[in-house]
Formats: sequence, structure tokens, C-alpha cells
Amino acid sequence: MSIEVSPSRISNTLVDKDAFLSGLLDKVVASKSEGWLQDVRSSAADWVRQSRLPTTRDEEWRFADLSALREVQFNNNVETFLPNITPFLLPERNNNSLVFVNGVYAPELSAVSGLPDGVVVSNLANLPGGYDERVRQYLAQASGDREVFTALNTAGMTDAAVVWVGKNVVVETPISLVFVADGEGRISLPRCLVVAESGSQVTLVEEYTNRPSGSPVPHRDGNRQDGGWTHREAENAEEERVYFNNAVTEVWVEENAQVSHTRIESDGAEAFHIGKTAVMQARCSRYSCNAVSLGGRFSRHNLEIFQTGEQTETTLNGLTMIKGKQLGDTHSAIALNHPHSVSRQLHKCIVGDRAHAVFNGKVFVPKLAQLTDATQLNRNLLLSSKARVDTKPQLEITADNVKCAHGATVSQLEDDEIFYLQSRGINANDARNLLINAFAAEIINQIPIPSLRETLTQTVSKF
Repeated sequence: MSIEVSPSRISNTLVDKDAFLSGLLDKVVASKSEGWLQDVRSSAADWVRQSRLPTTRDEEWRFADLSALREVQFNNNVETFLPNITPFLLPERNNNSLVFVNGVYAPELSAVSGLPDGVVVSNLANLPGGYDERVRQYLAQASGDREVFTALNTAGMTDAAVVWVGKNVVVETPISLVFVADGEGRISLPRCLVVAESGSQVTLVEEYTNRPSGSPVPHRDGNRQDGGWTHREAENAEEERVYFNNAVTEVWVEENAQVSHTRIESDGAEAFHIGKTAVMQARCSRYSCNAVSLGGRFSRHNLEIFQTGEQTETTLNGLTMIKGKQLGDTHSAIALNHPHSVSRQLHKCIVGDRAHAVFNGKVFVPKLAQLTDATQLNRNLLLSSKARVDTKPQLEITADNVKCAHGATVSQLEDDEIFYLQSRGINANDARNLLINAFAAEIINQIPIPSLRETLTQTVSKF
């Protein structure tokens, strides 16, 4: 079963060429090279040239206006920074981290050691011998690749983070992938490929962030023959930088494998972030995703699950926490094509000031997917009279022997609840924070990494 989640292609006889999209393609398209990767890039670029950016007239984008993105003047600046990423590293990582800066692999910041035999954590350009052909069978092969932003990422792909877990291998410590963005008008194309072979288990943390404003940045000096790093102060240190992260992650969970995936998006306040997570689940596999969206002027996460075998288990937890004039958009699609599957989805939004949250979740249960058990719930907490949420949970069921349910709630902090806490000696502000923390805790507590849970709890407390 195929899912069309972002109809952004239209015949040239009906619409003129999208000049802005063509300009983006020209800026990101990779230089010509030989081999299979060039064929993949060229095919994607050809598709983008015949496409257009979605507008609010497209059903999947009717609440997500991209007009502000069109106003940004993107540049071809290839200057690369080496920021201090210590605040983003997990104490539990045990030197299992890959770091990319502006989409470029940073070996100086990465540390991969002590991995079990059969596990590869590497960028695409430095794969061990024999893995190139294996990766070829998976990279850019997941369903849903014919979507304009996914295809744009593929067209400009020069490198990728690769996590490969061999058959029956259990990785005890979490693997961390950190993508740091910096630079005015930069467009980055982070790419991840995760393959968990049959019987394997792995915990993965994927984080998108930016260098904090005003912090000193080590800077690669092109005039130095050794290519070393010098330090300078950031220009316009107190100003938020406008940049665009267009990220794609493909996760292949083979038979009886288990992947625990945590995705954190905490881009800068003026950033644009559009991310795709495409997951292919084989027979008896288990996949869980904890997706947290905090930053960005405009952020969107497309989460797509494609079941390729029976008896799968899928757990999707999401938390969007936005304020100011942020827009946070989550679109999910779960295609349950085989019987005896279990799917659980809970997505929560905390919306303050004039922010706007969007949730659109689809669950497809065709006739072949008998004895499916699927639930979907979106809960929203509005902290301001100007805050807005648009929610649309969907079930499309043609099977007749299933257990499926969906729902959505929208609420505000209740005066009675705050008064009750005040009557117990808690001031109004602390009472408000306590209620917000309790709302978010249901999602945060599902994250399997203690240090990350603590960091996110502190973030909620300061919201």
C-alpha cells in the first residue's frame, strides 16, 4: 500500500516552473560524480524540477504557510564552524556519537569506539569495506521518497549518518546523532540511515540544534595550510540566525528487531525545519519513537510508518512545545498492511502566546490487516487566548475484525486547579508550572535515557 502524504507535484501544463524551488535545487545539488549515489541524486533532482513547493491550497499543508520561507535569500556559503557541543552530548553515550555541522561531517567532534562487533556507526564517506553495497540497498529506498522536500534532500545528498546493527546484536548504550546548524541564510540537508538487522536491538538519539547566540565559535581558517581551527566571536552575536534544515531519516527494522528512537528538534527561534522520518517495519519488529519539537520559527515533522510484515508493534509518542509566533506541525501516517499488528500513538501540544500547533495523524487499516489493534490520541494544552491548534486524527479502515480508536482534546489550565494548589501554599506561577510539567511528563517519561529526561523536564519548567 502506498500513501500520498504531500501532493506537491503538478503537471507543467497546469503551472509554471517554481522559480524558488529551482533556486534551492541549484544551491544544494551535488557536483557530478560516478556511481550509484549519483544515479540516486540525479533521479531525485529530475523529480524536483517537475515539482513545486506546497501551498495552503494543498490539503496536507493548508495550515502550514511556507510564504515566509520563500522570502529568505539563501546563499552558497560553505564556511564550516566547529562549535562547542558538550551541552548536547549524553552522559550515557559512551563515545558513541556522530556530529554534523551544517550538514557536513565533523570528525573532530565525533567519537565512536567500543561498539560491539557487527555494529557500524559512520558517515557515508568512511564506511568500512563491504558496507557500501549493503547501504546501496537501503539508502533512499524507503517508501514516500517522492515528496518534494524528501526529494530535495536526496538531490543534494553528499554524505549521511549511517547506523548499522548486525544480526542478533544488542547495543547496550545509546547512539547519538547530533546535527548543529549555524550561519545566516544557510540550507542544510541532514541525512540518516538506520538499519537494524533481524534480532538486533538499538537505542538511537537524533538531535537538531544550533550554536547558542553570543557564544564563541571555533572557525576553520582557510588560509592555514594545516586546515586547523581558530577562534573568533560570532558576528551579530545577539541576533537569531535564519537558516533552513531539511532533514530525512530512514529506519529499517528487520524481522524481530527492536529500535528505540528519540528525535529532538531544538533549532533557533528564526529557523525553518522540515523533517521526514520514514520507518519500514518487518515481521515481528518493534519500533518506538519519542519525537520532541521545541524550536524553530517554522517546524514540521512528517513521520511515516510502513508495515512490511505481520505482528509488528509500533509506539509513537510526541511532544510539541511552542510559544511566541512559532508554528509546530506534525503529520504522521501509519500504514498497517498486515494482520496482528499493534499501534499506539499519543501526541501532546503545549501552545503559548500566539503560537500555532498542527497535528494530522492518519492510520490506514486495509482489508488484509485483520486483528489490528490501533489507538491514536492528540491532547492539546493552550496557555493563551491567542494560542491556536488545528487537529485532525484520522482512521481509514476497510478491515472488519479490528480494534481501533482515535480522538483529540483541546483544553486550557483550569482556574480551579490553580486555586487548589494555591490553597496548599503554592504560588500561582509555581502552580501553573506544576500543571504544565504534569501534562508533559507523560511523554517525557517514555524516553529511555535518564539525562535526556532530566534536561527536557528542566526545559518544560522554564517554558
